Amino acid sequence: MRQCGNFHRSRYNASLTRRHGAGAAFGSFVTSEIAMAFKVFVDGQEGTTGLRLLDYLSQRDDIELLRIAEDRRKDPAERAKFLNAADVAFLCLPDVASREAVSLVDNPNTCIIDASTAFRTSDDWAYGLPELAPGQRERLRNSKRIAVPGCHASAFVLLMRPLVEAGIVPADYPVTAFSLTGYSGGGKKMIADYLAADNPRLQSPRPYALALTHKHLPEMRVQSKLALPPIFTPVVGNFLKGLAVTIGLHPQHLARKVSPAEIAAVFAAYYQGEQFIRVAPADNVETLDNGFFDVQGANDTNRADLFVFGSDERMVVTARLDNLGKGAAGAAVQCMNVHLGVDEATSLHVEAPIKAEGPEHAVRETAPDFAT
Repeated sequence: MRQCGNFHRSRYNASLTRRHGAGAAFGSFVTSEIAMAFKVFVDGQEGTTGLRLLDYLSQRDDIELLRIAEDRRKDPAERAKFLNAADVAFLCLPDVASREAVSLVDNPNTCIIDASTAFRTSDDWAYGLPELAPGQRERLRNSKRIAVPGCHASAFVLLMRPLVEAGIVPADYPVTAFSLTGYSGGGKKMIADYLAADNPRLQSPRPYALALTHKHLPEMRVQSKLALPPIFTPVVGNFLKGLAVTIGLHPQHLARKVSPAEIAAVFAAYYQGEQFIRVAPADNVETLDNGFFDVQGANDTNRADLFVFGSDERMVVTARLDNLGKGAAGAAVQCMNVHLGVDEATSLHVEAPIKAEGPEHAVRETAPDFAT
């Protein structure tokens, strides 16, 4: 575990003084770290992202989960008590409810980590993608307002930001992208529709947001430093989770002509040392299954995998992640870890763990709506 900064060290000591008397605050830092837990509240803990967060956090000895009574979870006054008592408050709510929750917080020491789209392009909020750019982790450490990226946007930005920063993709490049994702991204109703298995139309992939007004478009443009939003088509498939965003590139229309290997090298250099980002060599057929791409290959991890396929004349870049992990709850936990100054990988996985299947697992996979 990394040492906390001065603010967090003093917060440890203040909490110890309240719990154990003044003498406890002057013990060794290691003793303080063991004795103290950060108070965390999840507003919207009955949704899919909220339940995932509880899974990540419930077994940590450095976290004290604050639980609101089920019959009071929509009571603004009761929610305000919990929000202001927390060191970190996760908001797993629709946009309007998230804005309301933020208005309830008057404790300057409460860090809000919001999973809705409400604040992702706000200058007053840190964008919750630690790998975004140099200095992003410092901003997350210092900010009390963190906006967790959308699942599609996370994959898109991880692909485009390095290419724009490298001067390869011009800011005014006409970007076209599509995303194939599991049905868990559609929330309670969509999950129920797919599990019912009585509608043959659900067996084939289904494009949506065809009016080109998807809610992730603003952050895709802003966080990638593009002048125009992309033409973006998401497609939902008949599988629970997993997501892959693919972008086509015409080298002759880029700022300079590059090969797939050069694009892969840009990704590798940009994300060097990032434990949750993997960059495959260009045109690496070993990452394919008899020529087919596995959209679910990063499931149950907090990892994003980047790929480049094609030729010097045309190519595609693809980012793969778990839309419930790096695309939602896992990203939120990673942001919290960075903000609190603890090991960034705490609770998170680079490789998928072996997990038991059973009724409880099935219920959690079919939980209510979540915000991405």
